[in-house]
Amino acid sequence: MYNEAYSLAPFIWRNLINASPDIITQTADHVRGLMQGESSGHDWWHIYRVWQTSLYIAERETVDTHVVQLAALLHDIGDWKFHAGDESVGPRLAREWLQSLSVDEATIAHICEIIANLSFKGASVKPAPLSPEGQVVQDADRLDAIGAIGIGRAFAYGGAKGREMHDPDAAPILHATFDQYKNSRGTTINHFHEKLLLLKDRLNTATARQLAEQRHAFMEAFLAQFNAEWNING
Repeated sequence: MYNEAYSLAPFIWRNLINASPDIITQTADHVRGLMQGESSGHDWWHIYRVWQTSLYIAERETVDTHVVQLAALLHDIGDWKFHAGDESVGPRLAREWLQSLSVDEATIAHICEIIANLSFKGASVKPAPLSPEGQVVQDADRLDAIGAIGIGRAFAYGGAKGREMHDPDAAPILHATFDQYKNSRGTTINHFHEKLLLLKDRLNTATARQLAEQRHAFMEAFLAQFNAEWNING
């Protein structure tokens, strides 16, 4: 089983050498400047972890690591959750940044398409198709939404959005449309059932599915403990 304590730095630097290091480094610095210190779980360190994990998965897939790295670094640059539900902000900001670096149009279009179609849009919503590069970045992003870090991020986001932690009278909703999902005001505990517990079986790559097993089990154990403490009198 993969040991998550294993340093992924060698994968990062080997791929930096193989994938236009000036562009990658400038993009990392740009995104760090925009997102460092953000408190909802969508900060620079989330981006960094997705970047690392994307590279780890990419080492085991036949993909363009240049596209993977740029898409991973830019995937949350304009998240609709923080722009009144506007899905166009992220791809637009990514395009503007990449154009400022004179990245070729084919690469820009590919990265913007990944960013536009990356996010979870509801339990019952059919996902948009993604390129192999997009699948790698999506898997890395979803892995960061589960396990111990995922639990921490879920409660950080819920607090930032003013959501209740738990309401036993409010049942989870398996949203049928993206609009329903975007407009949901459900509790953080319901979010586990509406999204996080579903992600393990919706990953694209074998590597990500292997990494997800332990993280998923940790979430299940956490929820069992949470419910035991909540229902202390039965």
